[in-house]
Amino acid sequence: MSNQFKAIILNQEGESFSRKVETVDQSFLKHGDVTVKIDYSCLNYKDALILNNGAKLVKEYPHIPGIDFSGTVVESENEKFKKEDQVILTGWRVGEIFYGGFSQYAKVNADFLVKKPSNLSSKEAMIMGTAGLTALLCAFAIKAREELLLGEKVKDVLVTGASGGVGSIAVMILSKFGYNVTAVTGKKSNEDYLKSLGAKSIINKDELDKDSRPLDKGLWDGVVDTVGGKILANCLAQTKDNGIVAACGNASDYKLNTTVMPFIIRGVKLWGINSVNASIKRREFVWNEVSSIIDFKKLEQSIKIISLEDLIEVYSKMLKGETSGRYIVDVNK
Repeated sequence: MSNQFKAIILNQEGESFSRKVETVDQSFLKHGDVTVKIDYSCLNYKDALILNNGAKLVKEYPHIPGIDFSGTVVESENEKFKKEDQVILTGWRVGEIFYGGFSQYAKVNADFLVKKPSNLSSKEAMIMGTAGLTALLCAFAIKAREELLLGEKVKDVLVTGASGGVGSIAVMILSKFGYNVTAVTGKKSNEDYLKSLGAKSIINKDELDKDSRPLDKGLWDGVVDTVGGKILANCLAQTKDNGIVAACGNASDYKLNTTVMPFIIRGVKLWGINSVNASIKRREFVWNEVSSIIDFKKLEQSIKIISLEDLIEVYSKMLKGETSGRYIVDVNK
């Protein structure tokens, strides 16, 4: 194990905030009981917020950001893991209050790690990452309608923010489940790609990003909403009887201006998805389903492999809505 390694280091002194790739040594890593040599991380919207100014999520500086990673155990003080184990980490506020994955090494709590399935590569694990885990949890929530409501079939499903990491993967999964998927995007250039992932039709986000009525025509058996705000309010108003809306993001707005009408008139269920603190048992189940559900050849059409240095330049484009697909960070590039 190399004593020195590269990482993105965030610092804040007064009003001055900085982010740069630095060389540090192993003594810099102060959390956890398992040391991992990282292969890949990825850029999520939360990462971009943290890289920008800490997003009021980082409590102490200096800090290593990056909310997920995949790699190989090089040292373990915990019996759950041994040297050479292949592992995945997403969530648990790693990259926020604990040092994260934008680094060539990480030292984390063993309880945060999941063993990588052998039929999944380290790169594929981060093509999924937090976004993929979240998309799968959302998709299984929609599928639960059939199981919880005694066989009421899901047919028509809406995915908002479909050009993003969570949305694009959700489109693929829900299509694989056999549903008619409508994708919502503001990027016309992405329409063909979303159709290649399985979307049957496309809606421009402007059609939903407006004030909602208490109830509208019921169009959807299920909705995966990644953006919140007015779009989520319209999704609720347009969901059919006993439909499920899986809400997992607030890229548009964290506020929700709605009424009780969808819930008490149509029995709509608003299902919050929290992938950050999902149980290990739930994570293991989801990760073991990945290889049978995900077509990585299709996803790789929208994958961009970047370095730690590139990440410093790219994150701001994500915050401006100028990115699409997934950015995978090869920390050793």
